[in-house]
Amino acid sequence: MSEVHSTCCYCGVGCGVIIDRRDGRITGVRGDPEHPANFGRLCGKGQTLHETVGGHGRALFPELRHDRAAPRARVSWDAALDHVADRFATIIRQHGPDAVAFYVSGQLLTEDYYAFNKLARALVGTNNIDSNSRLCMSSAVAGYKATLGADAPPACYEDIDHAGCILIAGSNAAWAHPVLFRRIEDAKAKNPDLKIIVVDPRRTATAEIADLHLAIQPGTDVALFHGMLNALLRENLADAGYIEAHTRGFDALETLARGYSPESVAETCGIAADELLTAARWFGNARAALSLYCMGLNQSSAGADKNAALINLHLATGHIGRPGAGPFSLTGQPNAMGGRETGAMANLLIGHRDLDDAADRAEVARLWDVPEIPARPGKTAVEMFEALRRGDIRAVWIACTNPAQSLPAQNAVRDALANAELVVLQDILADTETAPYADVLLPAAGWGEKEGTVTNSERRISRVRAAVAASGEARPDWRIACDFAMRLERRLHGRASSRFAFDHPERIFDEYREMTRGRDTDITGLDYAALDAGGPQQWPCTAGAREGTPRLYENGVFPTADGRARFAAVPYRPVAEAVDARFPFRLNTGRLRDQWHGMTRSGRVARLWAHAPEPAVALNPADLARRGLRAGDILRLESRRGALHVAATADAGVAPGQAFLPMHWGSRYLSGAGVNALTLPVTDPRSFQPELKHCAIRLAKAALPWRLVAFGTPRDGDALARLAQVRAWLPRFEFASCTLTADAGGVLLRAAAGAAPAAGVLEAIHALFELDGGDVLQYADPARGNFRRIRLDGERVAAACLAGDGSSEPWLREFHAQGLPAAALGAMLLAPTARAPAGMASRGRIICSCHGVGETAIVGSLGAAAGDAAARLGAAQQQLLCGTQCGSCLPELRKLAAAAVAAA
Repeated sequence: MSEVHSTCCYCGVGCGVIIDRRDGRITGVRGDPEHPANFGRLCGKGQTLHETVGGHGRALFPELRHDRAAPRARVSWDAALDHVADRFATIIRQHGPDAVAFYVSGQLLTEDYYAFNKLARALVGTNNIDSNSRLCMSSAVAGYKATLGADAPPACYEDIDHAGCILIAGSNAAWAHPVLFRRIEDAKAKNPDLKIIVVDPRRTATAEIADLHLAIQPGTDVALFHGMLNALLRENLADAGYIEAHTRGFDALETLARGYSPESVAETCGIAADELLTAARWFGNARAALSLYCMGLNQSSAGADKNAALINLHLATGHIGRPGAGPFSLTGQPNAMGGRETGAMANLLIGHRDLDDAADRAEVARLWDVPEIPARPGKTAVEMFEALRRGDIRAVWIACTNPAQSLPAQNAVRDALANAELVVLQDILADTETAPYADVLLPAAGWGEKEGTVTNSERRISRVRAAVAASGEARPDWRIACDFAMRLERRLHGRASSRFAFDHPERIFDEYREMTRGRDTDITGLDYAALDAGGPQQWPCTAGAREGTPRLYENGVFPTADGRARFAAVPYRPVAEAVDARFPFRLNTGRLRDQWHGMTRSGRVARLWAHAPEPAVALNPADLARRGLRAGDILRLESRRGALHVAATADAGVAPGQAFLPMHWGSRYLSGAGVNALTLPVTDPRSFQPELKHCAIRLAKAALPWRLVAFGTPRDGDALARLAQVRAWLPRFEFASCTLTADAGGVLLRAAAGAAPAAGVLEAIHALFELDGGDVLQYADPARGNFRRIRLDGERVAAACLAGDGSSEPWLREFHAQGLPAAALGAMLLAPTARAPAGMASRGRIICSCHGVGETAIVGSLGAAAGDAAARLGAAQQQLLCGTQCGSCLPELRKLAAAAVAAA
């Protein structure tokens, strides 16, 4: 066995990992104790990375179809790339360079990003290149540029340890950035005087650590921040000296803020005025105030304003440019920062140059040795697919992202993909929601198979290293882009220059590095050797520097024309789509603890399904009661753009009149187009980021009386292959979902319909779950529409299908999950009313995914222990090991421990 040091490919924390490999396979992953982002810690997702690299669904060879009505067929790389080069060249000659587009990803490496950016702008001659980071981080970019002068997070992770007040706004960091949240927990434990304020409409796991939770109405963040500034001014907590020396534009902001009294803002935000005043006082009086923010601010039609209004608070109090202080945007993807740095977004240029600046365009053209960089702005993500739908863009190249799940207004997005003349998909997987629309599928090397760099949220550049050879015929993303570019150049210009003749990603990094010289992103002091020897470094890191720069603006000088930061006097604007009598609920979207994005990667790991095993929409218990609904009921959710069916669950952390639906659910796991069938494509006018966090919906109990649930472990053990087969049945039902089962290596299908399905459907599902053999126990009551089949593997329940009466599901699934001996139950398995066996105890909801510990055991252990919450939790951890590995479940464990003390 050998080890390879690399970087996790999930969120923007940028954790270092050590990959174990044996016989050409990745066999394990653990945290790198020397990496400054995580010091050895990993969340549950990171710990299971080795389980995501192989198995059913990987794209292993190029595929091509000439006719949309025909399936794709396997072809050689030459055939695939020649075909795409021919089609692109024809479209460019006939319709111009803006008739093609490239949609790339924050999961690409910096070298990949650079290659695609150069391909689009220096060769094709279009700015139609955008990243899925548009959906998560572009409002942060706009906010930083509007106030500080450049898209550069000024703080670092170490600032958490020095802060006297931490304001967490629109971020459930406990679930979205678990390793970083562990650091916040540590800081609070070391300094009980540290004040933590959480701004979020929901009471999330992050809010559990808060000294003050501001449960504002969705979208009212700008009003809140202006109200806090109003309070800071009232109580003389602004830093007049800092404002005078280092900023401009304060007079206009002060005039605006005077109209946002704490009393009026409290009414707008739905909080108490005293809560707002407390937040302002803690922020203003702190020795150092740090803000951490994410999608709750960014994914909005006023996202840039929300970011700027928060940064105003730092500038007004001087809480920036020193330890423990600063506005710190948390990136959602592993290399969203790398994409911003390389300019791989439609309105940016490399090295934080501006597309609308003629001098910047000329400089990039000179460095790339091309006549010009086009001045016309490119299409951003939502615009790109709208243009594709209209026919203004005729060909789109999609790399390492899944727009048929992640973009808003999915029905329109899927129409666009279906109407396109050419869709090229470059991905590690062949079973994403976007894959059926691809005319050409190009297999890309995945994590653990490629070399390069990524930049995390604190501007830290880390090496990504290959541990094994790429699967099948897959190639690194940068190589695919460069091989295509040389083919396209021959077709467009009759020759292929050396512009794309890179033989290693390090050559790309070297070229990119030189384009940062003299810029605020200057990394001329770095190369692969320096990163290998000195470890990850933060930019800027100029030539001759011994190390990178942890925090920015310590001297009070900002990258603006006069060196001063700028206050942004932006008025509060309500959400783009208000609730009304027809659509009375506010839908909020967000993350699950153990899943990531569209679950194309994390959804391949059975263990990661334990904490949230099925799709569900969370509602306040009072809203359920008022409408005569119960947890488990199938609801129809409808917006002005689309509808979906999903089960209800109760959550007191969701405010009345609101609903919460995780962003992850697409049509790979849920019938219909998923959560983004509901969301709206309205974008921020400056950042062009869509308002994915909020839309207006209505909901009602679905009239779907026929029910089915089937679950089981395949005889051959290949749960991913079986999941793919089950997935094909989702469109056959008005409601259906399919997932992996966390414990038994199995698959779960749940379905509901207005009436029993056509003849043969139930038989087909029986066959799918291997419930059609002679060793299967069967119960049938056709008059009542109840059918039950159970397959035993020795003493264990291996599979079951319940159609009609599902009362036996809870205990049968417990027998399946826990491998309990079931043969002795005999006739009970087939009784007309299959009641749970005496003494049968459910594990309850799985809280600790690492050790598979359920709520029942945890509550029992906490109740049996003595002492305060910390003592009881310690006893439970010693007994059950819950919360002793990745720590992601600790917020929930602490909440249960506090409840046990209260009960005692």
